Amino acid sequence: MAASSKLMHKVFKDASQFLKVGCRLQAQNVICRHASHFTYFKDEPLKEFGDTSKTNMFQAINSAMDIALDTDSSAVVFGEDVAFGGVFRCSMGLQEKHGKDRVFNSPLCEQGIVAFGIGLSVAGSTAISEIQFADYIFPAFDQIVNEAAKFRYRSGNLSNCGSLTIRAPCSAVGHGGLYHSQSPEAYFAHTPGLKIVIPRGPYKAKGLLLSCIRDKDPCLFFEPKILYRTAEEEVPVNDYTLPLGKADIVKAGSDITLVGWGTQVHVLLEVAKLAEEQFNVSCEVIDIVSILPWDKNTVCESVKKTGRVMIAHEAPLTNGFGAEIAATIQEECFLYLESPVKRVTGFDTPFPLIFEPFYIPSKWRCLQAVKETVHY
Repeated sequence: MAASSKLMHKVFKDASQFLKVGCRLQAQNVICRHASHFTYFKDEPLKEFGDTSKTNMFQAINSAMDIALDTDSSAVVFGEDVAFGGVFRCSMGLQEKHGKDRVFNSPLCEQGIVAFGIGLSVAGSTAISEIQFADYIFPAFDQIVNEAAKFRYRSGNLSNCGSLTIRAPCSAVGHGGLYHSQSPEAYFAHTPGLKIVIPRGPYKAKGLLLSCIRDKDPCLFFEPKILYRTAEEEVPVNDYTLPLGKADIVKAGSDITLVGWGTQVHVLLEVAKLAEEQFNVSCEVIDIVSILPWDKNTVCESVKKTGRVMIAHEAPLTNGFGAEIAATIQEECFLYLESPVKRVTGFDTPFPLIFEPFYIPSKWRCLQAVKETVHY
C-alpha cells in the first residue's frame, strides 16, 4: 500500500496545480472539460448483412438481445433493474415485448445472478445475465471461475453451461471513480473454459453479443460504458454474428504495431494519425476483440512485419493482459524486434476520480511511447 501511495504521489504530483489552472481557464471560457478522452472512429458493416440504421451501442446491444429472445424460445434476460431497461437502458422495452417470465429483475446479489444463470444453462435454457457494473462482478468470481468455467470439464462433457452469457459495463467513463471504472478482463483471462469479449462499437457489439449468446462456452461480454452513447454508426438491422477469437486489423501500417481493445482502439487510431502527421511513422492498429481466446497469429504476423509494438489498455500495468501479449511476442517474434515491447496502461493504483485524465493511457502518453519505440 505504501508503494502504491508513493506511485500515486509521483504520477499526480503536478496534477493539482494543473487542475487549478484548468479551473481558472474554464471559468474564463478558455477551455472546457469533456468526459470523452478519444475520437470515435466508425466501422463500416459488411453489405451482405443487409439494411442498416444509425444506432448507438446500447441500442445495438438491445437489438442483439431482442433477436436472441425472438429466435430462441428458451432465452431469458435477467439482472439488477433490467426489467425497466437497466441503468444504461440496454434492456429497454424487452420485458414489454417478451414478457415478465423471460425478462426480469434479480436480487442485488451478483453471486446469485451468475449461479442462477449456470443453473438455467445446465437445464437447457439460454441465460443472458447482466452484472450492473463490471466492478461488482467479484462476488460472483467463484461461480464464474470454479463453476461455469469448469462445468464441462468436471462432468467429462456429459453436461455444460455453454449457453451462459454474462454482460457487464466496464472501463473509464469520465466520472466513475474507483468503483465504476475498472477493467477486470485480466482476472478472468487466467481461467480455461471461459471466453472473454470486448467490443469497440455498436456494429461489433451486436454481432459479437449474438455470437456469445449462441456459443457453446460460457462468455463474459464486457461493454465499455463510455461507448454506449458516444459511439454511433450504421448497424445492420437483421440478425448477424461476428467471429470470436479473431482480431481485426483496423488500420494497416508498416513501422509499428499498436494493439488494444474496446475504447482504447479509438485512442490508438488517433495516435496513428498523429504519428503519421508529426513523425512520418506508419502505424498498424489491431483490435484483438477477444481477450480469451486471443488471436496470436494476427498480432505476431503484424509484429514480424513492423518490428515494433506498443500495447495499450486501461487496466493497471502489473499482470494486465498486455503482459501476456508482450510475453507471447517475445517468444514468437524476438528475432524480428527492432525495439523492446512497449506497454502504456493505467497505473498500479486504484482508479482515481478527479485524476482520471492522468491515469488513463491517453493519446498523448501513447504518442510519446510510439516516438520512443521508433527512435530506440
